[in-house]
Amino acid sequence: MAGMRTLRAAVIGVGYLGRYHAEKYAVCQGVELAGVADTNEARAREIAGRHGCRAVRDFRELLPAVDLVSVVVPTEAHCAVASACLAAGVHVLVEKPIARTLEEADALVALAGARGSHLAVGHLERFNPAFAALWEMLPEPLYIEAERLSAFKGRGADVDVVADLMIHDIDLVLAMMRAEVASVSACGYKALTESVDIANVRIEFANGAVANLSASRVSQAPVRKLRAFGSDRYVSADLQNAQLRVVRRAESGEVVQDERVFPEADALRGVIESFVAAVRENRAPAVSGTDGRRALALAIEVRRLIDERQARMSSGAKVQRK
Repeated sequence: MAGMRTLRAAVIGVGYLGRYHAEKYAVCQGVELAGVADTNEARAREIAGRHGCRAVRDFRELLPAVDLVSVVVPTEAHCAVASACLAAGVHVLVEKPIARTLEEADALVALAGARGSHLAVGHLERFNPAFAALWEMLPEPLYIEAERLSAFKGRGADVDVVADLMIHDIDLVLAMMRAEVASVSACGYKALTESVDIANVRIEFANGAVANLSASRVSQAPVRKLRAFGSDRYVSADLQNAQLRVVRRAESGEVVQDERVFPEADALRGVIESFVAAVRENRAPAVSGTDGRRALALAIEVRRLIDERQARMSSGAKVQRK
């Protein structure tokens, strides 16, 4: 676009997901991928070589030369890395979850506000066309079912299945529901890692709406489905295959069905292009730091309830053995 200032971007952490961030910036209109950083210098050089940009081990070396960054490091490092970037006046897109703790999330949100920098969180399912269509058709659902199943991949095991997978659907549900959370119940179990691998959550909202979420990272086949019910329709979104099915009651009283299949979409590209547009136009990101903090707060509450349930089960088992 003529007259558009080129924004300089960097990716911090170019492992499995970070390398894709680098690819998207490299082809994003009006953006120059200025550099990548990774503590694995060989990996940084490999990714930089693909895109003709600078490779460094210490991300701080890139900050004076960039306008915005993606932070794609392990969750425990999100706060430290994103804080250094925000303090330098750089706009930040941090992968989900925003941080490990609410204190860290609050610190990031506050720092972004103080520095006048944009803070976005990479909840990429917001950019799934099937979800966008579902939300448009049923903006205030009464009941939501979300199912997210994944085969065990080994990666992401630095966090449990709630922070790894379920947090996607937590964010979607919180985006759709206008009311505050009234109560939460949850259960979860370990299977192949030392963290919770399977979880189920029921969320009740102050307006009477309910959401039921299930997640597993030890399943045979991937499933990503979201079903929402309203007073006159049911909408089912297959987020894995970008398909939508609507069953509704027409004015005549007849029940009619409609199915839609969306062209294959690049959700991560949508995340990055939306972030770049927010920076360029100086507007709030589609998924802000505050949104990420809200999703994290509910995820932490879910994990607390799971831990409490596991403790009760362990205590009960010990009593039975006596």
